Amino acid sequence: MAVFALRRLALLLVSLLLASVLIFFVLRLLSGDLAQVIAGVQATPEQVEQLRHQLGTDRPLLAQYLGWIGGVLTGDFGRSALSGVGVSAELRQKLTVTGPLVLGSVVLSVLFAVPLGVLAAVLHRRRLGLGITATSQLGIALPTLWVGLVLAIVFAVWLRLLPAQGFPTAGWSRPGRAISSLVLPWLTLALSEGAVLLRFVRSATLGVLSQDFLRTARATGLTRIGALLRHGLRNAALPVVSILGLQIAALIVGAVVVEQVFTLPGVGRMLITDVGNRDLVKVQGEVLLIASAVLVIGFLIDLVHRLVDPRLRVVG
Repeated sequence: MAVFALRRLALLLVSLLLASVLIFFVLRLLSGDLAQVIAGVQATPEQVEQLRHQLGTDRPLLAQYLGWIGGVLTGDFGRSALSGVGVSAELRQKLTVTGPLVLGSVVLSVLFAVPLGVLAAVLHRRRLGLGITATSQLGIALPTLWVGLVLAIVFAVWLRLLPAQGFPTAGWSRPGRAISSLVLPWLTLALSEGAVLLRFVRSATLGVLSQDFLRTARATGLTRIGALLRHGLRNAALPVVSILGLQIAALIVGAVVVEQVFTLPGVGRMLITDVGNRDLVKVQGEVLLIASAVLVIGFLIDLVHRLVDPRLRVVG
């Protein structure tokens, strides 16, 4: 297990390095000149060139990349070219919104997808099972943006139970208001991504229900549900763990859309604003953070999958 973890860790570090290279150089292919944007249309070529020198954009790309990645390794993502604010400090602040948003959505997705997926598999020939399956299909088909807007209209505009937009300026020092502002975003992401997870749970459970070892367990006197709970769920969990990693990555990406819909001051909303402002220093830090989160989740899922499935330890 230790050798496997070290191999995966080495692969993770190489992937992070390649991601940083790709992010940095692809962003430099974008059209436009940040110095020209900051200086304005009335600036002279000399003023623009002087501003490029101040920003460091007149240096060779390799020198710019090495300077940036060297700072990242020490926790310094640089400073915004427009505001001069440290990117690391701003990312930490935004993560207090995006982090709980993604984590809460993952928890809600698992809480409703796993039991409903198992129920849909056990009752797959009955009306309830067919109804759960059909509803999950609908959830997969509906865009996250549309789901968020409908939830906002119903719970914020019609029922006036929850806020439709914003996050308290006091942050988590007012936990009640902070949680209430995240309820609709949590539901939006959980319903959209949880529907996908539900289908995989149903499929994995159906596969286990047809296995010989489960028939043997039932022959000993266990009911179908009892045999599934005692012997089947562990086997059904193996493919679900892998899919859960992909779903968490999808939730991280989906948070970018949800933060726009509900005007949440998180990393995703900041990313879209900075792309429009062409603040490349902030954009590359934000994209690298999102990419790193996805890669780290994949690394952790590999380790969990190996711990859950003893057969993989034998294979090596």
